[in-house]
Amino acid sequence: MEKYYNNLLKNITELIEKGLLTSKDLSKEAEEALKFRIEILVNKLNLVSREEFEVQKKLTNKLKNDLIKLKKRKKKITKAKKS
Repeated sequence: MEKYYNNLLKNITELIEKGLLTSKDLSKEAEEALKFRIEILVNKLNLVSREEFEVQKKLTNKLKNDLIKLKKRKKKITKAKKS
């Protein structure tokens, strides 16, 4: 990886020396590269938006409450059968 960065820096330096690349261009390229890397990282982490998280949270709470209700019904039915 270090070799890659050394070659990259060498190529950038040559372009700047030849006047083919300005600091403005370099800044823009660095920003785009950083955005691309962040996007890759976010995708690897399987991150979700806050909105998606809230939807999943509501769904999970609803399922939890439904499960609690079903367990209570099961207890009532079991008690009724034993009586």
